[in-house]
Amino acid sequence: MLPTTQREKVRINIQLPSEIKDKLFHASSRQGKKVSAFVRESIEEKLLQVDRQIFEERMKVAYQDLAEENLHLSEEFKFSDVENLTEVIS
Repeated sequence: MLPTTQREKVRINIQLPSEIKDKLFHASSRQGKKVSAFVRESIEEKLLQVDRQIFEERMKVAYQDLAEENLHLSEEFKFSDVENLTEVIS
């Protein structure tokens, strides 16, 4: 991902309750950042969280599918050792 300064920037307008706007300006001031930088970083963090959550959900489904497949395979071969055991004993 390119640094923010090298990416094309677009302007968007959002509406916030005045209490959130006040908290936003206060928090960005405490961080020593411009409001736009603070909001941009916050959005980027949230998007990473959403991407991570989607990835984890997909991995969970994949692991569950794999577990079901492994269970099915183990059921198919559960008697294979017994079949060969009689030949070894004889």
